Amino acid sequence: MSDEATLDGQLTEVDAVVIGSGFAGLYSIHRLRNVLGLEVQAFDNAGGVGGTWYWNRYPGARSDTEVNAYCYSFDKELFHEWKWSERYPRQSEILAYLNHVADRHDLRRSITFNTQVTDVTWDDERGRYLITTDEGKRYAAQFLVEAVGLLSATKIPDFPGQDSFRGEIYHTARWPHEKVDLAGKRVGVIGTGSSGIQVISEIAPEVGRLTVFQRTPQWVVPSRHRPIAPGLLEKIENDYEGYWHDVLYSTTCFGFDESDVAAESVTPEERARRFEEVYEDGGGFQYMFRAFNDVATSRVANAAATDVIEKKIRATVTDPNLANQLIPGDLYAKRPLCCDNYYETYNRDNVSLVAVKNNPIVEVTPEGVRTADGVVHELDVLVLATGFDAVSGNQLKIKHTGRNGVSLQGKWHDRPRTHLGLMTTGFPNLFMIYGPMGPFTNQPPAHEAQVEWVARAIEFVRDRGAGSIEAIQQAEDAWVAECDEIANQTLFSVVDSWINGSNIPGKPVTNMFYMAGMAAYMDKMQAEEDSEYAENFVLGNATVPA
Repeated sequence: MSDEATLDGQLTEVDAVVIGSGFAGLYSIHRLRNVLGLEVQAFDNAGGVGGTWYWNRYPGARSDTEVNAYCYSFDKELFHEWKWSERYPRQSEILAYLNHVADRHDLRRSITFNTQVTDVTWDDERGRYLITTDEGKRYAAQFLVEAVGLLSATKIPDFPGQDSFRGEIYHTARWPHEKVDLAGKRVGVIGTGSSGIQVISEIAPEVGRLTVFQRTPQWVVPSRHRPIAPGLLEKIENDYEGYWHDVLYSTTCFGFDESDVAAESVTPEERARRFEEVYEDGGGFQYMFRAFNDVATSRVANAAATDVIEKKIRATVTDPNLANQLIPGDLYAKRPLCCDNYYETYNRDNVSLVAVKNNPIVEVTPEGVRTADGVVHELDVLVLATGFDAVSGNQLKIKHTGRNGVSLQGKWHDRPRTHLGLMTTGFPNLFMIYGPMGPFTNQPPAHEAQVEWVARAIEFVRDRGAGSIEAIQQAEDAWVAECDEIANQTLFSVVDSWINGSNIPGKPVTNMFYMAGMAAYMDKMQAEEDSEYAENFVLGNATVPA
């Protein structure tokens, strides 16, 4: 630690504080400490590294992004040495990978686990953030990097009578570390998002009875789990820099070939043939972005995509009435979902579906879940796959006070506001990795690119003795307006989902992403560096233009 410790010895001085130790947090520690040479203190409220992969241990948890782009690129030897077992690895394998990275780069010694940062306050006179933890410990840091996670603020429902349930209740995002025995038990699952469909498909063969409480049906395509294609990783290594450049300078950052053909430009027969082909190969993101380039913007393309999935559902689910309940009535414009054997699961004799949109959950009783029709669905175990307060949720769990006493909670009351998804006016030297209004893409490569930008901005400030860097209000306003304009050209803007916050009662329903693609976003970040931050930022304690 730094020699400087003030305020009666209760304040520990460091150069930078990092919050989080998932993909983004670990790389932030490495880049700032091991490369830039800063004194770094990191915190995580988990008991170990991994971020979302530390917490999400539910049965069936695995990546739905192909692992050749769901990993780090900064360490080529690591890429060569680590041997992934399959295309979409399970949670345990991803967590082992992140633990290996933490050990390989000696990151753990900078992290304090089981610790929640509760308050961060900018001290203008000191040019430091004063940071308080839930244990009452206080730190001062010139720079604050928040890698708190896009999908990590757990949404836990509170049904009437929930505390009276005599069985066990688990949330998919807070699953116990020890094995949960579900064999032969009556299990209810509330929620059919990404976590829900995975846990449903995984546990159905094991449990005695599975009751799925579905509010909104989802468009799901198969993953086609299998080993990594022979020669793929070797091919990447042969042009390592070129491959990762292409990943970052694509639209989605997923590492597959994105289509440059519009569905509207081909015949209906060709649309169906191409969607069928990609469907059979597997992968939710591929189905949306590899078949054609306009599924997220054209209702014609979108309808062609859902027509194929609907036919697959009807061909798979043997009960026509049940198939009708599983077919969404809205667009294919939420987070793309993929999971093997999801629809096949509903053909099992021990699986039943309760459509709670028309027959809502009234209460949880000691015996189970009672729905509006008066039926009590008796359960031994209740699984809550109810998702997250996404994008801004974890930031707003921390009390932020910026320059001149501005509150982040107050500033973001109506909607999150940032410049580049990285900084917000009124909070100098506060960097948010994958914060609100950031790129709508695969995360690990985007995390690395953003952390690189942050590290170079910090280096720029320190080299010039400027003290701080802060986005100006005009830049923030222009960025939010640009993000909204682009989002309004997509179908994501007309469908309720966590992407726009509509899954959280009382949360502002608004766009929270930059949807022009990662390549365009890379150019935006580069332009700020090329201008030496002169156009959209102020350095030091200069007055920020209103």
